[in-house]
Amino acid sequence: MSTVHKILEKKGKELFSVPSSVTVYDALKEMAQRNIGAIIVMDGNVFKGLFTERDYARKVILRDRTSRDTFLHEVLDEDYFTVTTSTPINHCMNLITDHSIRYLPVLEDGEFIGLISVGDVVQYIIEDQQYTLHQMESYISDSRG
Repeated sequence: MSTVHKILEKKGKELFSVPSSVTVYDALKEMAQRNIGAIIVMDGNVFKGLFTERDYARKVILRDRTSRDTFLHEVLDEDYFTVTTSTPINHCMNLITDHSIRYLPVLEDGEFIGLISVGDVVQYIIEDQQYTLHQMESYISDSRG
């Protein structure tokens, strides 16, 4: 069974983070510069959470806050789902669909090591299914030969 390790192996290790002490505006600016929909929030080596475009809409704009006067630590969720490198991909897909989330932080022994998105999971599943289909087609054509 395939695990998160396979996604991280293919995805690479490039991660972007900001401390929880920055304003929402600064976090959004960083996200825009990097063309990403979520940014990792770290205080030193400690994972504090994620800040997403959805968070901005729901926790800042819809609550009449301003992004220049609101700090990340004021709007971060403390309750989030995480996975490990040994978590099966199917379990990740279940978490994403059952809880309507787009990102899963990957932690090992409490240490943040990566982030996977719904797009990463879907892409992996599609590629895995294409590989399986190719193997089946090869098996069928070899058995006819």
